Amino acid sequence: MQATAEEPKSLNMLEASALTVLRRWVEARDFAGYDPYDALNSSILRILSLGSKWGRVAVIQGMKRCPVNLRRLLLVRPGHNPKALGLFLEGYVRLCRNNLDDCARGRITHLMELLESQRSSRCSGNGWGYNFDWQSRVFFVPRGTPSIICSSFIGHALLDVWETLHEQRALDLAVPIAQFFLRDLNRTPDGETFCFSYTPVDTYAVHNANLLGASLLMRLYNVTQDFVLREAALAALAYSMKYQREDGSWFYSERPGSRWIDSFHTGFNLESIRRFLNLGQASEHFEAYSAGVEFYARKFFLPDGTPKYFHDRLFPIDIHSAAEAITFFSGEVAYTELAERVLAWALCNMYDGSGQFWFQKHKRFTIRVPYMRWSQAWMFRALAAYKEHVTLSN
Repeated sequence: MQATAEEPKSLNMLEASALTVLRRWVEARDFAGYDPYDALNSSILRILSLGSKWGRVAVIQGMKRCPVNLRRLLLVRPGHNPKALGLFLEGYVRLCRNNLDDCARGRITHLMELLESQRSSRCSGNGWGYNFDWQSRVFFVPRGTPSIICSSFIGHALLDVWETLHEQRALDLAVPIAQFFLRDLNRTPDGETFCFSYTPVDTYAVHNANLLGASLLMRLYNVTQDFVLREAALAALAYSMKYQREDGSWFYSERPGSRWIDSFHTGFNLESIRRFLNLGQASEHFEAYSAGVEFYARKFFLPDGTPKYFHDRLFPIDIHSAAEAITFFSGEVAYTELAERVLAWALCNMYDGSGQFWFQKHKRFTIRVPYMRWSQAWMFRALAAYKEHVTLSN
């Protein structure tokens, strides 16, 4: 589908309006809200889970899939999710770049203060985790346990602050994340390569988590010139590149039962590899990266921009899939038209006009809950990325 000259202009106006209203919405709540996985913040549901693995899985998944938000009734309070704070921080930095928004600087300071106060006490250096207990099919993660995912997104945002605004506090918070990664995370060895674990309490080898952590270590090496960081980053990158499939895709994990291929984790993988390439590192993986981008663009979107969750089926249609696609493809010159289609679809189908982006569309119903991390923070980051792209291309 080829966009006309009028269509991008109209889309840009819709995007600018949505970003303004979304910003007003999240700032009014001081960036605190609910999360799809926060069920165990309810004392009622903790009791009902009986403290068992499958009891915890049941209450978390039940709350996540419920089309009605029952959290107030179940005594779940809105909270600050560190990962959401990192995503908002990245978005505000984008608004500061190229003089897009002079007022964003005060929000950046506030978000860094919130992040500083929410650092985990359970790790070397600096690390951040979720503000709720979380149980997967594989392992249990207590509230506040630092994770490579949370800490990577926060670390990248802090380095963006340092590079854009030269705030020393941002660098001081970012550099010690390397100690957490190198000292506390477990490793799955594979020849001369290895995969970082998700947290210090598991040994789960997940490609997107591994690549996110590796890309942050490489950026930290670029600042500190500590070759230990570079060595670890390249070894972790090599692990996941070894397991890229012939069609350019990755399984979520090589672990049995985890071999699915989904949209936004594919985007995370590619975003991380792109960071290496942008730093002039790992150029031997450029062709593999290009194959991954082509697979991502070809397999996860309908002609009208609808984002598929998995490469081989549509539902659930998740706002996370749309947001990551908008962010990633806004940074790929050959695919910006795809970013525009996904953005247009999201604004027409997952947004209510009052600042709220919905969680998921299922075949027979829609979950219209504006989760602060999963919906609002990711779309704030995406809208800011698209705005920056439009500004730079004009």
